[in-house]
Amino acid sequence: MRLSVIGCGYLGAVHAAAMASIGHEVVGIDVDERKVASLSQGEAPFFEPGLQDILQEGIASGCLRFTTDMAAASWADVHFIGVGTPQQAGGSAADLTYVNAAIDELLPHLNRSDIVAGKSTVPVGTAASLMERVAATGATLVWNPEFLREGWAVQDTIDPDRLVAGVPAGDEGQRAANILREVYHTAVAKDTPFIVTDYATAELVKVAANAFLATKISFINAMAEIAEVTGADVTQLADAIGHDARIGRRFLGAGIGFGGGCLPKDIRAFSARAEELGRGESVTFLREVDAINLRRRERAVQLVIDALGGSVFKKNITVLGAAFKPHSDDIRDSPALDVAVRLHGLGAWVTITDPAAIDNASRIHPQLNYVADRDEALREADAVLVVTEWDEYRRELDPHHAGDLVNQRIVIDGRNCLDAEAWRAADWSYVGMGRP
Repeated sequence: MRLSVIGCGYLGAVHAAAMASIGHEVVGIDVDERKVASLSQGEAPFFEPGLQDILQEGIASGCLRFTTDMAAASWADVHFIGVGTPQQAGGSAADLTYVNAAIDELLPHLNRSDIVAGKSTVPVGTAASLMERVAATGATLVWNPEFLREGWAVQDTIDPDRLVAGVPAGDEGQRAANILREVYHTAVAKDTPFIVTDYATAELVKVAANAFLATKISFINAMAEIAEVTGADVTQLADAIGHDARIGRRFLGAGIGFGGGCLPKDIRAFSARAEELGRGESVTFLREVDAINLRRRERAVQLVIDALGGSVFKKNITVLGAAFKPHSDDIRDSPALDVAVRLHGLGAWVTITDPAAIDNASRIHPQLNYVADRDEALREADAVLVVTEWDEYRRELDPHHAGDLVNQRIVIDGRNCLDAEAWRAADWSYVGMGRP
């Protein structure tokens, strides 16, 4: 099939390359000339495992190309909208500027019977507000939310755990759903659940999923707060309750909390939209979810201060990690960087290392010291803070080896990802979050 993807940021670039990899002809369209030039050369403008390979394969095969010319969309039959919906400046609601602009620029190039598939995360009611503008061209609007995990985005696009299509009622909607089944033919062939619903439900599926995950993370972090004053071990608590099939162990890792470009902004936008709908009380709990998450960053800073005797002034602190999660170079709302900046503000000499995110982090926070080599970053540290659970830190870093590099054997495990017994056996003062 012939597809266009409008917006070639994280979502759009992955979607375009993945669709080409399963046999479609795809054109990616973006206003950023530098990004388009990079993608056209087969160079991913961000780190995502597996993307570079399928990007280069798609371009080499002729199935994938990129352009800044929206007129190229007239060649395609299905058009995916994958632009960003950031948090509004000075507010919590989602900014739909890019979604509206993408639709407006696409309209003149639509043909009758085309399908426009929104993938951007939007407030409920957005699709209904766009439908008439699209329908006036003879095309059909559907909402097809994405459920990508950074670090696993290629796999999640090609082999998703479910597909959701919000479509208009009647034959038009049925035809649109069938076309999307053709688009996702490899997943459909594997009997991946394909849920056909209305616009509002499709929009809510995405934000509800993110709200639930954020709530689960903040729940265990709230339990960590209780554990810290009672002497309980939150990791054992999570293991114990995680054996209950109704609860499950995933997303019950206590630590410095969530970040990134999705969960924080999405729960805030969800709350703002609920207020607009007159149902703000229904998601009041999300404010506390957000507050708990931010408190864990403060707690991590305090643990460093306490471990160093009450002050970090002029102390060498090595921060292992800058990205908000491993297998990504994304530093948007990164708890790791937030904690590092707070420590710097208290007078510490902060050195950061990360396998993928140093370039991005140094552009945003040039006041910090960045070292690519992990061992060099550890040298002469008075305390080590683990804030992104890369394998390079949680599995491959030997505590005896690390101990030979630092000034003081003090480690604060902001992700509870280290083997506490092994580090203590190597004469480290180990401090976890919510652990005795």
